[in-house]
Amino acid sequence: MSVSLEVKERAVRPRSLRNQLRHTGQVPAVVYGYEIESTPISVDQKELTKILRDNGANAVITMTIGGKKINTLLFKAQLDTFTSQMKHVEFLAVNMKETTEVEAEIVLVGESEGVKAGGELTQNLYNVLVSATPDKLPERVEVDITKLAIGDAITVADLPKDKDYDIITDGEEQILAITEAKAATEESSEEAAEPTVIGEKPE
Repeated sequence: MSVSLEVKERAVRPRSLRNQLRHTGQVPAVVYGYEIESTPISVDQKELTKILRDNGANAVITMTIGGKKINTLLFKAQLDTFTSQMKHVEFLAVNMKETTEVEAEIVLVGESEGVKAGGELTQNLYNVLVSATPDKLPERVEVDITKLAIGDAITVADLPKDKDYDIITDGEEQILAITEAKAATEESSEEAAEPTVIGEKPE
């Protein structure tokens, strides 16, 4: 599935043109990659933001440049430090029949039995690298943690296989672990470290 985005080719000189575009709600951008030379364009920020909100960062975005339809992926977005507004965007033109690699967000689903029993969940990995044709790229990879008990952990290798994409990230990388609560662990350590006085009767 792809979504359409209206774009306009733009001049790159003078540099002040970029600021003029931003003042009118446009974002300076560039598209390059499969069967297209690097081409400066501008896009409407509100329209692009809505596309990303509704379809995710890995959506295939179709644009028309020079009368030719180009399928692209959002490659990089530079944001203003203070306003979080887009300052510049890069689009990568892709071949819909060839695989490409992108990052997909790891989303935890459910509440683990271990957490319900007083354990703590520690997540170490928040994204995985996936490979697929552009139309099959996932926006996120869900991980069901419902049955995890204290002491359990999940690595990338434990993620379910999917016919639409392959996970490229090293399978040994740990995504999360359920551990005993720190307070309980520290209390146990203090009790174990307390010295025993010879001749003193245990309470």
